[in-house]
Amino acid sequence: METGSDAAGQISFLVDGSLGARFAGEMVAQRERFFASNVTLRADPNVPDFVSTVARKRAIGVTTGQKFLLAAWTGVPVTAFAASLLDTPTVILTLESSGLRRPADLVGKRLGYRKASEGDVVFDAMMAQLGLPRSQITKIQDRDTLDALRAGEVDAIITTSGQEATSSEPYIRLNVIKPQDYGIHVPGLVYFASSDLVHDRPSAVTQVLEGLIKGWHFVYRDYARSVPILVDFDPERLSPDRMKFELQQQRSLVLPTGGRVADYDESRWRTLRDILIFGKLGEETVPLAQSVNFQFLRDVYRRSPNLAAPGAWGIQN
Repeated sequence: METGSDAAGQISFLVDGSLGARFAGEMVAQRERFFASNVTLRADPNVPDFVSTVARKRAIGVTTGQKFLLAAWTGVPVTAFAASLLDTPTVILTLESSGLRRPADLVGKRLGYRKASEGDVVFDAMMAQLGLPRSQITKIQDRDTLDALRAGEVDAIITTSGQEATSSEPYIRLNVIKPQDYGIHVPGLVYFASSDLVHDRPSAVTQVLEGLIKGWHFVYRDYARSVPILVDFDPERLSPDRMKFELQQQRSLVLPTGGRVADYDESRWRTLRDILIFGKLGEETVPLAQSVNFQFLRDVYRRSPNLAAPGAWGIQN
């Protein structure tokens, strides 16, 4: 029998991927008990129908804005209520020695990618917005790794922030091209819930959102405290240096200058909608107003304005 948010008041919080820096706010919120005791965090990597699973289990989940919106358009009853990464984590990496530093430099080059991935869609939208000929780029599927870039199989790769070389890999010097530097702003990772849960237990969603905001504050306030907590989730796979590096790389996505943790705006959603339609990946059958809820964020920050105060964040370098 499936367990979910109907069992004895329990709420499942499902993560679309393996636990790591991208889900640090959730991990800390669970470990530091910022969530209520009836909330259980669980990673569900590689589930093809992740959004539908969350809806079926009357649960809460976190996944890419793209996955969420495409599922909502097919009628999956889910509601987004906040963002984890406020902007896309997509980056294009090239070797520093290649001299490829701008989108225009990629014309005529070989690009490693994953078909129909968020990165692929965001890249195409960036090139189209800049008026650059995508037809003159040779895309090589499933060659989106640093190994493929190092081996010279491709000239650039589409990947996510945090894959850049660390201090433990000093021999790889990379250039990083960020789509948001060229006007492409879409929600990165978003928090959402079964629409039934939103309707029947809105206070539970609010409590989880408060816990997430506190969790992200904790993560970035003091790496000396947060990194060991995060690594302890899976010490064989996670290392302190790598964890700290990835947290630093994504910090601007969690809290852009002048922004608030978990906040998102309608313009990013409209841009995502437009590029998904442009990429012929889906058709809007459910209006954004029915899929994306802004009231939970407004209520949380109105009730607890200290959560948005600069003093909630320490300075970490």
